[in-house]
Amino acid sequence: MSRLYNDLLSANIGKVRENEPLLKHTTIKIGGPADLFVEPSSSESLAKALQIIKKHGVKWRAIGRGSNLLVSDKGIEGVVLKLGIGLDDFELHEDLLTVGGGCSIVRLATIISKKGLSGLEFASGIPGSIGGAVYMNAGAHGSDISKILVKAQILFDDGRLEWLSNEDLEFSYRTSVLQEKKPGICLNAVLKLEKGVKEDIVAVMQKNKDYRKVTQPWNFPCAGSIFRNPLPKYAGQLVEDAGLKGYQIGGAKISEMHGNFIVNAGDATAQDVLDLIAFVKETILEKYGVTMETEVEIIGRK
Repeated sequence: MSRLYNDLLSANIGKVRENEPLLKHTTIKIGGPADLFVEPSSSESLAKALQIIKKHGVKWRAIGRGSNLLVSDKGIEGVVLKLGIGLDDFELHEDLLTVGGGCSIVRLATIISKKGLSGLEFASGIPGSIGGAVYMNAGAHGSDISKILVKAQILFDDGRLEWLSNEDLEFSYRTSVLQEKKPGICLNAVLKLEKGVKEDIVAVMQKNKDYRKVTQPWNFPCAGSIFRNPLPKYAGQLVEDAGLKGYQIGGAKISEMHGNFIVNAGDATAQDVLDLIAFVKETILEKYGVTMETEVEIIGRK
């Protein structure tokens, strides 16, 4: 690993750190160290970093802003590539928006709304990146990224760069082809927006933000929704009906505000969260015969 570290440093691709605690890079503030942690300074640097990593035969994975992510207490083997500054630019041509995978979706939605363009209102409270949104087809308030995405530029494991259409990405509820079938990193996305009345768009954005403030525990470190909704039922309602709001294991606690959120109530470990997830799954299956599936991505050493 030291040779890889030196090669990455020599390549001048951005920030490179050893044993970086991932609790610094997840919204739930949980996670052990990554063997190597790289923040590429550009998409070219990212491609170069991946080429070097592959040459050494080392495992890797990409992260964005760290939402929807639970990292093991034992950390992550290999290299973590973080998409952020340098991969967060965007360009607007009439109603077509080209945006980097590292761009904050909340920031983007706010900027675009003030230009009188509609389509990103649903994203006003999603604390992730565009790349992550494409990867998991992030959504809220009855919409999701698949409704506005035209195509996405993907960097694959073998170094190939390819534009995938909306259809190619095989979107469904909180999933895309990138999760298992064609693992890759979303470097850029092209979104199709619609012209609207600025004041109306901003008002919808504010309404969505206000709703999230009063219904979701963003004043505590959390990863976002823990479970996928077992439609037509809703995960949060099932947890509430089972009387599990406020239930706590170690430092991990089911939010009093929303049953589908687990918060870090203080020094929570990943194992605390996993134990709480397992308890909820067992309880809901026993009470209602419903199998709960996690929406949060669980990664790292076991």
